[in-house]
Amino acid sequence: MRVDPNYVVNLAAAVDQSSANENTLTDELSSGLRVSSLQNDPVAVAQSTLMTSAIAKDDRYVQTASSESSLLQVADTTLGEVVKQLTSALSLAVQGNSGTLNASNLATVTQQLSGIRDQVLSLANTSYQGQYLFSGSQGSVQPFTLDTSTTPATTIYNGDASLQSIETPSGQKIQVNLPGSDIFGGASGAFTALNQLIADLSGAAPSATVTADTSALTTSIGQVSNQRSILDSSLSRIQSTSLYTQTQEAQLKVQQNSLVAADTATVATQLSSAETQHQALLSVMSAVQKTNLFDYLQ
Repeated sequence: MRVDPNYVVNLAAAVDQSSANENTLTDELSSGLRVSSLQNDPVAVAQSTLMTSAIAKDDRYVQTASSESSLLQVADTTLGEVVKQLTSALSLAVQGNSGTLNASNLATVTQQLSGIRDQVLSLANTSYQGQYLFSGSQGSVQPFTLDTSTTPATTIYNGDASLQSIETPSGQKIQVNLPGSDIFGGASGAFTALNQLIADLSGAAPSATVTADTSALTTSIGQVSNQRSILDSSLSRIQSTSLYTQTQEAQLKVQQNSLVAADTATVATQLSSAETQHQALLSVMSAVQKTNLFDYLQ
């Protein structure tokens, strides 16, 4: 009796295939991944690549949003203090224009107003992480300087009026800065109003003039408050879109994991079966290799 040589070849191929299946299942179980290369599942790999890109984009936005939120919160707190200082200046202006103060008292009010102006100037020059908050796109440039050689004094803006924004993963643009010229500048701006008020009270200007100065100061408070509301709106939008993006990112990670992850329980069962089959094939191969012509002549 002859042993069919094709049988031996086919058996060897079956052993090789069984070993390959066992190795594949072992890799899946150890890595936890069903798809580890393009050959495993080209469609899944392509989808996973797109998800990886989307996840990275979401993550970059969340990090940017966190940084910008911190900056806007500092700016909001700063402008809140500016409004507080200007409101105090308004009270002093009314007091100075009451007609009941003597020269000494009026000088004291003027001195206090000068102190408030200097405090507002300091707030307008606030920096965060080495960047000035209110200089437009010129973060390294101190936005305001005071020139007291003129009457009234002059506050000079050294920044620009550039508006900056960040873009959400969905393409929305959110403003993230407030140029100082929009907050404090202009003919009705806080510095113009304060400088004029100080000069007029120092020069004993008529009550009507100081009243006009007081009105200008009131307008400047509104200007600061309006700009602050723009900032607060941006802060709210950034925080809400960041939260949404974090949720979206988490969902994408779950979807990606489901797409390429192995079902460990199923793979473990398949591996056990593959190991049993492989051992059985090895046993048959061993038996065939021991078989020779004399075994069949007996």
